[in-house]
Amino acid sequence: MVRARDAVARVVAALAAAIATGLGGHMGLSRADERAGNEPAAAEKLSPVDDLAAKAARLIAAYPDHLDRVEGKMLVWKQGGDPMVFDDGHPPKEFDALMTNPDIKDQFHDDYPLGPVTEDPKENFDPGRFRNEAFFERMYGDCVKGEVTKRLVPVAWLPKHGGGKLSVTSVNEVNKKLEKVSDELDKLLETHKDYKEFLIPSAGVYNCRNIAGSNLKSVHAYGAAIDISTAHSDYWRWPKKDAKSRGPVWSRIPYEIVEIFERNGFIWGGKWYHFDTMHFEYRPELLPKR
Repeated sequence: MVRARDAVARVVAALAAAIATGLGGHMGLSRADERAGNEPAAAEKLSPVDDLAAKAARLIAAYPDHLDRVEGKMLVWKQGGDPMVFDDGHPPKEFDALMTNPDIKDQFHDDYPLGPVTEDPKENFDPGRFRNEAFFERMYGDCVKGEVTKRLVPVAWLPKHGGGKLSVTSVNEVNKKLEKVSDELDKLLETHKDYKEFLIPSAGVYNCRNIAGSNLKSVHAYGAAIDISTAHSDYWRWPKKDAKSRGPVWSRIPYEIVEIFERNGFIWGGKWYHFDTMHFEYRPELLPKR
């Protein structure tokens, strides 16, 4: 764990050094940078996310098997192929444009907050809902073409409490991360038996579908999101639960559950203005360092 934190810190330090020495358009980030012996950067430099270098560093550190570096405004992948636009250079986008046409940088538009939710989010504060679909399809595959299913593996969900099996992507070892979540929740239920109704039955992981009411792919289409039980969940599109009259919906899911997911790289839809309190998705790049 310490080595992993040091590697992330060296990555950020390498980017900062490149910019400081006037490389400007080249924000190169590679294994060579990690071997350069840079001094670890302070963890605070990763949060809040407020500059292009920090965003690139967090993204690359979160998905080291896939991403190599950012050159200029382009993201270079380790597997080769065409670089992708990291920053399209457009002025700040309105909410609808962020939802339908974000660049990869825009995925960091809102800083995801840690800790219990004690008040309603500001209007359209949706950290993690702005997703560049081409980025996720390149990493996890296109479910319509059958590229996702061949990477799915079974994961036992809360096996000590009869939670059944889930189909989860093995890309980025999301299956292993969810197994760890499951183990920790199993242990939590030993002392909080009443929490079982929030977790079982799970509403599932993989589902090749769009987000309700849109033509945008759900993270479920990549096998990288899980919905816990719907029995005590709230969703902004459900009757009498629209975002503007939401009420304290965030209080229905015990935060001990949320914290376990966050500790393992998953963000929670209960922190969105357009709330989805059953929903957790694997987005480690958005989580501040603890």
